[in-house]
Amino acid sequence: MKKLMVIDGNSILNRAFYGIRLLTTKDGTPTNAVYGFVNILLKLLEEEHPDALCCTFDRKAPTFRHLAYEGYKAQRKGMPDELAAQLPLLKEVLDAMNIPRYELDGWEADDLIGTIAAQDTAAGWDTVIVTGDKDSLQLVSDTTRVKLVSTRMGQTTTKEMTPDAFREAYSFEPVHMVDLKALMGDSSDNIPGVKGIGEKTAMGLIQMYGSIDHLYDHMPEIVTAPKTPAKPNVVKKLQEGEDQARMSYDLALIRQNAPIDFTPEANSRKEPDRERLYQLFLKLEFAKLIDKLQLSAPQGAAPQQAPAVPVQCETVTDPQRAEELLDVWRDEASVHVLALPDLDTVVVEWQNSQAAILTASRLEGYNGVLRDLFAPDIHKNIHDVKTLHSRLLSEGIVGGGFVFDTALAAYLLSPTDGSYELEKLGMSYFNREYPKAKDTYLAPDAFSPLGDWTAVEGALVSHCALIGALKEAMVPRLAELGMEKLYYQVELPLCHVLARMEQVGMLVDKKALAAYGEMLEKRIQADEAQIYELAGERFNINSTQQFGHILFDKLGLPPVKKTKTGYSTSAEVLEKLRGMHPIVEAVLDYRQLAKLKSTYVDGLTKVIAPDGRIHTSFQNTVTATGRLSSTEPNLQNIPVRTELGAELRKMFVAPPGKVLVDADYSQIELRLLAHIAGDEHMIAGFRSGEDIHTLTAAQVFGVPPELVSRQMRSAAKAVNFGIVYGISPFSLSQDIGVTTSEAKDYMQRYFERYSGVRAYMDAVVKQAQADGYVSTLLGRRRWLPELKSSNFNMRSFGERVALNMPIQGTAADIIKLAMLRVDEALTQAGLEARLVLQVHDELIVECPEAEAKQVEALLTREMEGVLELSVPLVAEAHSGHSWAEAH
Repeated sequence: MKKLMVIDGNSILNRAFYGIRLLTTKDGTPTNAVYGFVNILLKLLEEEHPDALCCTFDRKAPTFRHLAYEGYKAQRKGMPDELAAQLPLLKEVLDAMNIPRYELDGWEADDLIGTIAAQDTAAGWDTVIVTGDKDSLQLVSDTTRVKLVSTRMGQTTTKEMTPDAFREAYSFEPVHMVDLKALMGDSSDNIPGVKGIGEKTAMGLIQMYGSIDHLYDHMPEIVTAPKTPAKPNVVKKLQEGEDQARMSYDLALIRQNAPIDFTPEANSRKEPDRERLYQLFLKLEFAKLIDKLQLSAPQGAAPQQAPAVPVQCETVTDPQRAEELLDVWRDEASVHVLALPDLDTVVVEWQNSQAAILTASRLEGYNGVLRDLFAPDIHKNIHDVKTLHSRLLSEGIVGGGFVFDTALAAYLLSPTDGSYELEKLGMSYFNREYPKAKDTYLAPDAFSPLGDWTAVEGALVSHCALIGALKEAMVPRLAELGMEKLYYQVELPLCHVLARMEQVGMLVDKKALAAYGEMLEKRIQADEAQIYELAGERFNINSTQQFGHILFDKLGLPPVKKTKTGYSTSAEVLEKLRGMHPIVEAVLDYRQLAKLKSTYVDGLTKVIAPDGRIHTSFQNTVTATGRLSSTEPNLQNIPVRTELGAELRKMFVAPPGKVLVDADYSQIELRLLAHIAGDEHMIAGFRSGEDIHTLTAAQVFGVPPELVSRQMRSAAKAVNFGIVYGISPFSLSQDIGVTTSEAKDYMQRYFERYSGVRAYMDAVVKQAQADGYVSTLLGRRRWLPELKSSNFNMRSFGERVALNMPIQGTAADIIKLAMLRVDEALTQAGLEARLVLQVHDELIVECPEAEAKQVEALLTREMEGVLELSVPLVAEAHSGHSWAEAH
């Protein structure tokens, strides 16, 4: 049988909107719902391969249900503005994809879906209904399936409902889904149901009686039936609510006779209008979708706002010509340089009209030319300076003269974009698609005799020219937003420091790491034996279902949380079960040990380089706050909170005759909160040198500072740091083990003491709502479109970010400034010491033992002198032969 897939347009658009973070184009047009919808559609087409395809939508006009019942959907709020703006965009996309749309005044999309399913069945077709709502489950039949779509955190899952799957889930026939709603109602549509009848009771009644007609026909028997779920009070509610039940049935029943002109054949799959779809995706900046669907610009089409591409390009093969060009480039204000990852090819563009390609295979003395090109006396605009710095250092070249980095500028201008590939920026800034690097100059055969040199040359030159065009667009924008100092004096020079740190790496004691792993393995095996003994059988400890069966079915512990696949055995659940059975503690210990062994011991062992060091990669265009992150491996998440986890720091060591010096800021975020909020009491506390957590505890608990207990201080510390992150009373209560009411009282007393902090929190959110962004003391911005969202959760997220980002972002700026100052001071002092790692508010330097005290003093001085605040910045430095010893 042929198959038609019909999509519930409004439902899937909603799922995509709330399941994917807010995305916008450069001009601020929201696009996340459309992007998510198209990806869901493409995934379903791959799964289903339907012969025909269409989409239905609701209209604003009232339907017959609104006329029948005034309260129908009366509580529903309108679409958020960010979602409403995407509905016409989606319809444009569907039209370009040649997917028919159905919508009709007075009728809901569900009725159109029902009518389409009925017409399909009559014509001998099967139907697949794609929706995020359960309303359509009443249509499930031998010829109609429903695919329920759910999207969360950007991940889409589907659940297929056939007659058998429905019966397994509900224990009655799909057609009676409408009877279930007639009894229990539907709060989302404001269908009343029978007052006092909940889902459990309604389910039992429908499972026994099938329909409300049958139920009310047998009302006298219900109270005496031996297995009925209906007690006398339920019978009374049913009797009193019969009219409501029948009206609710009518509201919930999907009609299958909507007056639409429909035949399944008319919706047969068609090729999209590729040119139109390309232009739409270009406007929406859907680079990945353009690539996925292999769309391209129509031949001969003039690119919009396209930057100039050099009209003269030469491939340099003569060393004499290379020397002439180097002299020319030295006289230029700056040149644009595109370097391939292996550094075997570079492209240089200058004066917006000339370009040169230099390749190792075609130019004698290439390495010398490369060294001269990347010397400080030629000013260069680059894309991703930090990565290039690192690669040059690997070749023994200390690069210099980098005056602009388009990737870094793009990150500062839009810090939540997540990726800053050159091609993507070309699309965002110039509404133009550029040749794909992976298909041209990064293709395996790009430079082979069989490669398409014309395509390779064109891509190289256009990408190099794009660097220059992006610079022209970004320089005034950085100035307009007041981020020039941050860019030129912090972010750009830091690239060289980070590259050097990557090259140096941190030495690892491989023998100690192996011994640590063996110790963990023995403890893991001991835990396994104990767990099997406590369970009375062997089972897969890592299987949630098997462990859940042991815990809750066999041992009888109370289930805390259930998921679709069974009992939850998450860490959160196990923490609540502590003390109820020794197997709980044993499994928690087993999981901790297994995590340490697999992630850290095994993971770190794999990435130790031949020089015995681990060379992490520092990411400087990833986090929205400006913090650095590290990958391959991530050395910023080495555990420190548990004693066993902290042992890992002992594995990072200094070579013989050297030590590690570790310096970190003391309570930097709280100090910044005091300064930014201008809170007199908090400022006075930090200036006095007293412990801020003890002072806070004294105020919150109403005792003198000398009587503050360790538990009180711990609770006050949680309040102090929680306030920075916009913590709620409920979350605070969970953190410190008190009731929500007590936590609320703690916070109230905190704000009575630190009224300036309360005023700041109110003011910063209001200012962010007015401006659309928040910024750090150094001018780093984070845009907050979430603050204008009509969705409460999204708006609340925006408010938390508005509270935290100025503080956490300024802390990130400060540690970056400190890295620059420390690096420069070490060089000026002529010391052998060198920076090797940065972790949040902490810097680690490797140096000869003889330099240790001098380096400790230097780190403390430079870190504390970074910025003048109303409170002192305090840094503490210690040295030792391992990271653990120095910390």
